[in-house]
Amino acid sequence: MVQRESMTGRFAENIVHADMDAFFVEVERQRDPALRRKPVVVGGAGRRGVVAAASYEARKYGIRSAMPMGQARAAYPNVIVVPPDHRRYAEVSSEVFSIFRSFTPLVEGLSFDEAFLDIGGLSHHFPDPETVGHALRKTVRDRLGLPVLVGIGVNKVIAKLASESAKPDGLFRVPKEATLDFLHPLGVRAISGVGEATHAALEGLGVATMGDLAVIPVATLVRRLGTVAGNHLHRLAQGIDERPVVPAGETKSISASETYEYDLETPEQVDTELLRLCDRLGSRLHVAGLTGATVTMTVRYADFETVTRQERPTQAVVGAHDLWLVTRSLHARFDWDRPVRLLGLGVAQVQDAESPVQLSTEFDPRWENLTGAVEEVRERFGGGAVGPARVVLRSPQAGTGKTDE
Repeated sequence: MVQRESMTGRFAENIVHADMDAFFVEVERQRDPALRRKPVVVGGAGRRGVVAAASYEARKYGIRSAMPMGQARAAYPNVIVVPPDHRRYAEVSSEVFSIFRSFTPLVEGLSFDEAFLDIGGLSHHFPDPETVGHALRKTVRDRLGLPVLVGIGVNKVIAKLASESAKPDGLFRVPKEATLDFLHPLGVRAISGVGEATHAALEGLGVATMGDLAVIPVATLVRRLGTVAGNHLHRLAQGIDERPVVPAGETKSISASETYEYDLETPEQVDTELLRLCDRLGSRLHVAGLTGATVTMTVRYADFETVTRQERPTQAVVGAHDLWLVTRSLHARFDWDRPVRLLGLGVAQVQDAESPVQLSTEFDPRWENLTGAVEEVRERFGGGAVGPARVVLRSPQAGTGKTDE
């Protein structure tokens, strides 16, 4: 049994999963063509660095994203390591999603390089879903010079699995009538959400593939995994996934963090790095055209204890200056007598900057004007062309590479 088509006349396979595979690497290759066809990873090169993205050439040596950089270098000592440029990735992501939305307004972003699209409404303009997928891939390639994987299926879970089969740089469509034939031979770990504990529980039931899972009574799954997980996995094993594509515009949060190669041990170091994060996150808010209502600050100490504090300021957060003011307020709620391994900042309840926002009586438009001027300089001369004096004049702590969401 598979999901029914939601509307007469729509494509039987109306869901697309578009994935900008190895996105960071491909953007860097656009900037430096000498990196093409070479083992390349994007990530932090420091002692605690991690791989954010790996080219297919690097993957041949067992290198993958989230792998410690030391382990990646051990797998292939000559791998080329490129530091991440999240400002540039955000700019390109915005262009990618503009292309997606030129095909259909029903675009649900999963991250800045991955999305679901509901193409059902395009059945009057294209003869079949594959033609839509090829047109989407060609448009992204022609305008941006970047590859995009496209998976097509009757629902989200099938489309996402199909995009895995589209690697490298291809398109894969699962016909509606072949949904279960495609799904059932796959290992259960192929399904998002099946982690170590769930996998171990399923192994205890003799389940290795989705086909094995499909014949397990739902009551057995509920007893072993709980009501929600048991029912959810049972339905997925039958090829049923009724989740709709929820259009973008509902981004809930945006964040940035840094793990440092050497622990921060002085208040001066901490303040400099917090200012650096405020500048980075404030810039991302500006480039994305967003404001936020809640600020979260995270500190991970050298012993790996992690503490998070949150504050809702009286006015909307519209840039680095606002972030810095809230950060100073949150500062007193942490213990700074301990070495710090990681710092993170996040802004939640974000909305379009053009939406009405709550401004306090202390709002000073000069800061917003300054932010706009700074971003114009950065757009013209590069991200490192201008910044807070304290950050620019002090060399940054070597980190693992930034993580942004």
